[in-house]
Amino acid sequence: MQPIASMPPETARSVRFAFCDIDDTLTTAGRLPGAAYQALEDLDRAGIAVVPVTGRPAGWCDMIARVWPVAGVVGENGAFYYAYDRQARRMIRSFHPDVAPYISDSNRFDRIIDRIRAEVPGAALSADQSFRIADLAVDFCEDVPRLADQDIARIKQIFMEEGAIAKISSIHVNGWFGNYDKLSMTRQFAMERLQIRIDERNAECIFVGDSPNDAPMFTFFANACGVANVCDFADQMTVTPKWVAQSAGGSGFREIVSHLLEAHEKG
Repeated sequence: MQPIASMPPETARSVRFAFCDIDDTLTTAGRLPGAAYQALEDLDRAGIAVVPVTGRPAGWCDMIARVWPVAGVVGENGAFYYAYDRQARRMIRSFHPDVAPYISDSNRFDRIIDRIRAEVPGAALSADQSFRIADLAVDFCEDVPRLADQDIARIKQIFMEEGAIAKISSIHVNGWFGNYDKLSMTRQFAMERLQIRIDERNAECIFVGDSPNDAPMFTFFANACGVANVCDFADQMTVTPKWVAQSAGGSGFREIVSHLLEAHEKG
Protein backbone atom coordinates (compact mmCIF):
# COMPACT_ATOMS: atom_id res chain seq x y z
CA MET A 1 0.00 0.00 0.00
CA GLN A 2 1.30 3.42 -0.99
CA PRO A 3 0.40 6.71 0.74
CA ILE A 4 -2.52 8.47 -0.94
CA ALA A 5 -0.36 11.59 -1.13
CA SER A 6 1.83 9.78 -3.65
CA MET A 7 -1.05 9.10 -6.08
CA PRO A 8 0.02 10.97 -9.25
CA PRO A 9 -2.04 14.09 -10.05
CA GLU A 10 -2.96 12.73 -13.48
CA THR A 11 -4.37 9.59 -11.84
CA ALA A 12 -6.38 11.62 -9.33
CA ARG A 13 -7.71 13.94 -12.06
CA SER A 14 -9.03 11.00 -14.06
CA VAL A 15 -11.43 9.90 -11.30
CA ARG A 16 -15.10 10.45 -12.18
CA PHE A 17 -16.77 7.76 -10.03
CA ALA A 18 -16.21 7.16 -6.32
CA PHE A 19 -17.42 3.96 -4.65
CA CYS A 20 -16.98 3.62 -0.89
CA ASP A 21 -17.75 1.47 2.12
CA ILE A 22 -19.56 3.11 5.06
CA ASP A 23 -18.69 1.56 8.44
CA ASP A 24 -15.23 2.60 9.63
CA THR A 25 -14.60 4.13 6.19
CA LEU A 26 -17.01 7.06 6.27
CA THR A 27 -17.70 6.64 9.97
CA THR A 28 -15.40 6.96 12.96
CA ALA A 29 -16.21 5.08 16.17
CA GLY A 30 -19.72 4.46 14.88
CA ARG A 31 -20.55 8.06 13.95
CA LEU A 32 -20.54 9.94 10.65
CA PRO A 33 -18.27 12.97 11.18
CA GLY A 34 -19.05 16.24 9.47
CA ALA A 35 -15.79 16.16 7.54
CA ALA A 36 -16.70 12.85 5.90
CA TYR A 37 -20.18 14.00 4.95
CA GLN A 38 -18.73 17.25 3.59
CA ALA A 39 -16.39 15.14 1.49
CA LEU A 40 -19.44 13.45 -0.06
CA GLU A 41 -20.93 16.87 -0.78
CA ASP A 42 -17.66 18.08 -2.30
CA LEU A 43 -17.42 15.08 -4.60
CA ASP A 44 -21.00 15.57 -5.74
CA ARG A 45 -20.44 19.27 -6.45
CA ALA A 46 -17.31 18.40 -8.42
CA GLY A 47 -19.39 16.16 -10.68
CA ILE A 48 -17.94 12.92 -9.29
CA ALA A 49 -20.69 10.34 -8.79
CA VAL A 50 -20.62 8.82 -5.29
CA VAL A 51 -21.95 5.32 -4.58
CA PRO A 52 -21.71 3.82 -1.07
CA VAL A 53 -21.26 0.04 -1.22
CA THR A 54 -22.10 -1.38 2.17
CA GLY A 55 -23.15 -4.34 4.26
CA ARG A 56 -25.79 -2.21 5.94
CA PRO A 57 -29.50 -3.09 5.63
CA ALA A 58 -32.21 -2.18 3.16
CA GLY A 59 -33.84 0.19 5.64
CA TRP A 60 -30.68 2.24 5.94
CA CYS A 61 -30.10 2.17 2.19
CA ASP A 62 -33.52 3.64 1.46
CA MET A 63 -32.65 6.65 3.62
CA ILE A 64 -29.12 6.97 2.23
CA ALA A 65 -30.26 6.90 -1.40
CA ARG A 66 -33.02 9.39 -0.63
CA VAL A 67 -31.17 11.87 1.60
CA TRP A 68 -27.41 11.72 1.04
CA PRO A 69 -25.64 13.41 -1.91
CA VAL A 70 -25.13 10.08 -3.72
CA ALA A 71 -26.04 8.54 -7.06
CA GLY A 72 -27.32 5.45 -5.26
CA VAL A 73 -26.26 2.81 -2.77
CA VAL A 74 -25.39 -0.89 -3.00
CA GLY A 75 -26.58 -2.66 0.15
CA GLU A 76 -26.35 -5.87 2.12
CA ASN A 77 -23.03 -6.76 0.50
CA GLY A 78 -24.41 -6.73 -3.03
CA ALA A 79 -27.95 -8.07 -2.62
CA PHE A 80 -29.46 -4.96 -4.22
CA TYR A 81 -29.05 -1.34 -5.11
CA TYR A 82 -31.32 1.61 -4.36
CA ALA A 83 -31.28 4.84 -6.35
CA TYR A 84 -33.63 7.78 -5.90
CA ASP A 85 -34.96 9.51 -9.02
CA ARG A 86 -35.41 13.04 -7.72
CA GLN A 87 -37.28 14.29 -10.77
CA ALA A 88 -39.83 11.49 -10.68
CA ARG A 89 -39.76 11.29 -6.87
CA ARG A 90 -39.38 7.55 -7.15
CA MET A 91 -37.11 5.05 -5.42
CA ILE A 92 -35.58 2.54 -7.82
CA ARG A 93 -34.85 -0.81 -6.19
CA SER A 94 -33.01 -3.53 -8.11
CA PHE A 95 -32.18 -6.92 -6.59
CA HIS A 96 -29.54 -9.42 -7.64
CA PRO A 97 -31.26 -12.35 -9.40
CA ASP A 98 -29.81 -14.82 -6.87
CA VAL A 99 -31.70 -13.12 -4.02
CA ALA A 100 -35.29 -13.92 -5.00
CA PRO A 101 -35.20 -17.72 -4.51
CA TYR A 102 -34.11 -17.29 -0.89
CA ILE A 103 -35.82 -14.26 0.63
CA SER A 104 -39.23 -15.94 0.51
CA ASP A 105 -37.93 -18.49 3.04
CA SER A 106 -38.12 -16.58 6.30
CA ASN A 107 -36.68 -19.55 8.23
CA ARG A 108 -33.53 -20.01 6.16
CA PHE A 109 -31.22 -18.67 8.89
CA ASP A 110 -32.83 -20.45 11.86
CA ARG A 111 -30.30 -23.27 12.13
CA ILE A 112 -27.38 -20.84 11.71
CA ILE A 113 -28.75 -18.58 14.45
CA ASP A 114 -29.23 -21.52 16.80
CA ARG A 115 -25.70 -22.76 16.19
CA ILE A 116 -24.09 -19.35 16.66
CA ARG A 117 -25.94 -18.80 19.93
CA ALA A 118 -24.88 -22.22 21.18
CA GLU A 119 -21.31 -22.26 19.91
CA VAL A 120 -20.21 -18.60 20.18
CA PRO A 121 -21.24 -17.06 23.51
CA GLY A 122 -21.29 -13.26 23.36
CA ALA A 123 -22.26 -13.03 19.71
CA ALA A 124 -25.58 -11.35 18.93
CA LEU A 125 -27.78 -10.56 15.98
CA SER A 126 -27.10 -7.06 14.72
CA ALA A 127 -29.48 -4.43 16.06
CA ASP A 128 -30.31 -3.55 12.44
CA GLN A 129 -31.33 -7.12 11.51
CA SER A 130 -35.03 -6.24 11.39
CA PHE A 131 -34.29 -3.79 8.56
CA ARG A 132 -32.58 -6.45 6.41
CA ILE A 133 -33.99 -8.32 3.42
CA ALA A 134 -31.32 -10.72 2.19
CA ASP A 135 -28.65 -11.39 4.78
CA LEU A 136 -28.01 -12.22 8.42
CA ALA A 137 -25.68 -9.89 10.32
CA VAL A 138 -23.99 -11.15 13.48
CA ASP A 139 -22.59 -8.46 15.75
CA PHE A 140 -19.15 -9.10 17.21
CA CYS A 141 -18.24 -5.61 18.43
CA GLU A 142 -20.75 -2.89 17.49
CA ASP A 143 -23.18 -3.25 20.41
CA VAL A 144 -21.51 -6.12 22.27
CA PRO A 145 -18.06 -6.49 23.86
CA ARG A 146 -15.60 -7.40 21.12
CA LEU A 147 -15.24 -11.12 20.55
CA ALA A 148 -11.90 -12.85 20.19
CA ASP A 149 -10.59 -13.35 16.67
CA GLN A 150 -11.12 -17.10 16.90
CA ASP A 151 -14.78 -16.57 17.81
CA ILE A 152 -15.28 -14.24 14.84
CA ALA A 153 -13.69 -16.85 12.59
CA ARG A 154 -15.96 -19.51 14.09
CA ILE A 155 -19.07 -17.48 13.22
CA LYS A 156 -17.91 -17.29 9.62
CA GLN A 157 -17.20 -21.03 9.61
CA ILE A 158 -20.71 -21.84 10.87
CA PHE A 159 -22.23 -19.88 8.00
CA MET A 160 -20.07 -21.75 5.53
CA GLU A 161 -20.81 -25.15 7.06
CA GLU A 162 -24.51 -24.41 6.53
CA GLY A 163 -23.98 -23.60 2.85
CA ALA A 164 -24.01 -19.81 3.11
CA ILE A 165 -21.52 -17.24 1.92
CA ALA A 166 -19.99 -15.21 4.77
CA LYS A 167 -17.85 -12.08 4.96
CA ILE A 168 -16.24 -10.35 7.91
CA SER A 169 -16.58 -6.57 8.14
CA SER A 170 -15.15 -4.32 10.84
CA ILE A 171 -18.23 -4.87 13.05
CA HIS A 172 -20.29 -7.81 11.75
CA VAL A 173 -20.07 -11.20 10.15
CA ASN A 174 -22.58 -11.08 7.30
CA GLY A 175 -23.91 -14.24 5.72
CA TRP A 176 -26.31 -14.96 2.87
CA PHE A 177 -27.45 -17.52 0.35
CA GLY A 178 -26.82 -16.72 -3.32
CA ASN A 179 -23.81 -16.11 -5.50
CA TYR A 180 -23.22 -12.37 -5.33
CA ASP A 181 -20.95 -9.87 -3.65
CA LYS A 182 -20.26 -6.14 -3.50
CA LEU A 183 -18.51 -6.11 -6.86
CA SER A 184 -21.18 -7.95 -8.85
CA MET A 185 -23.92 -5.51 -7.83
CA THR A 186 -21.60 -2.50 -8.23
CA ARG A 187 -21.02 -3.62 -11.81
CA GLN A 188 -24.79 -3.86 -12.37
CA PHE A 189 -25.44 -0.48 -10.75
CA ALA A 190 -22.80 1.18 -12.91
CA MET A 191 -24.29 -0.21 -16.11
CA GLU A 192 -27.91 0.58 -15.27
CA ARG A 193 -27.63 3.90 -13.42
CA LEU A 194 -24.29 5.44 -14.45
CA GLN A 195 -24.34 4.02 -17.99
CA ILE A 196 -20.74 2.84 -17.77
CA ARG A 197 -18.91 -0.48 -17.76
CA ILE A 198 -16.51 -0.34 -14.85
CA ASP A 199 -14.35 -3.00 -16.50
CA GLU A 200 -13.72 -0.59 -19.35
CA ARG A 201 -13.46 2.58 -17.25
CA ASN A 202 -11.61 1.23 -14.24
CA ALA A 203 -9.07 4.08 -14.36
CA GLU A 204 -11.89 6.60 -13.82
CA CYS A 205 -13.03 4.90 -10.61
CA ILE A 206 -11.87 4.64 -7.04
CA PHE A 207 -13.12 2.51 -4.22
CA VAL A 208 -12.44 3.36 -0.57
CA GLY A 209 -12.77 0.65 2.07
CA ASP A 210 -11.38 -0.69 5.31
CA SER A 211 -11.92 -4.43 5.91
CA PRO A 212 -11.87 -8.00 4.53
CA ASN A 213 -15.39 -7.86 3.07
CA ASP A 214 -14.08 -5.19 0.70
CA ALA A 215 -11.63 -7.66 -0.84
CA PRO A 216 -13.52 -8.07 -4.17
CA MET A 217 -13.40 -4.31 -4.61
CA PHE A 218 -9.73 -4.05 -3.65
CA THR A 219 -8.95 -6.77 -6.17
CA PHE A 220 -10.89 -5.21 -9.02
CA PHE A 221 -10.23 -1.49 -8.80
CA ALA A 222 -6.76 -0.48 -9.92
CA ASN A 223 -6.93 2.61 -7.71
CA ALA A 224 -8.57 1.09 -4.66
CA CYS A 225 -7.91 3.07 -1.50
CA GLY A 226 -7.98 2.22 2.19
CA VAL A 227 -8.42 4.38 5.23
CA ALA A 228 -5.63 3.78 7.74
CA ASN A 229 -7.54 1.21 9.79
CA VAL A 230 -7.39 -1.20 6.84
CA CYS A 231 -3.92 -1.98 8.14
CA ASP A 232 -5.53 -3.65 11.17
CA PHE A 233 -6.77 -6.41 8.84
CA ALA A 234 -3.67 -6.75 6.66
CA ASP A 235 -2.92 -10.25 7.94
CA GLN A 236 -6.50 -11.38 7.16
CA MET A 237 -6.55 -10.24 3.52
CA THR A 238 -4.94 -11.76 0.46
CA VAL A 239 -5.24 -8.44 -1.37
CA THR A 240 -4.92 -4.89 -0.08
CA PRO A 241 -5.73 -1.53 -1.67
CA LYS A 242 -3.10 0.24 -3.73
CA TRP A 243 -3.37 3.53 -1.83
CA VAL A 244 -3.84 4.20 1.88
CA ALA A 245 -4.61 7.30 3.95
CA GLN A 246 -2.63 8.35 6.98
CA SER A 247 -5.83 8.82 8.99
CA ALA A 248 -8.47 6.29 9.99
CA GLY A 249 -12.22 6.26 9.38
CA GLY A 250 -13.97 9.41 8.25
CA SER A 251 -10.81 11.52 8.56
CA GLY A 252 -9.04 9.13 6.21
CA PHE A 253 -11.90 9.37 3.72
CA ARG A 254 -11.68 13.16 3.87
CA GLU A 255 -7.92 12.91 3.27
CA ILE A 256 -8.41 10.77 0.15
CA VAL A 257 -11.13 13.04 -1.24
CA SER A 258 -9.05 16.15 -0.61
CA HIS A 259 -6.19 14.67 -2.61
CA LEU A 260 -8.51 13.87 -5.52
CA LEU A 261 -10.21 17.25 -5.56
CA GLU A 262 -6.96 19.18 -5.26
CA ALA A 263 -5.77 17.47 -8.43
CA HIS A 264 -9.07 18.27 -10.17
CA GLU A 265 -8.84 21.93 -9.17
CA LYS A 266 -5.27 22.23 -10.41
CA GLY A 267 -6.08 20.42 -13.63
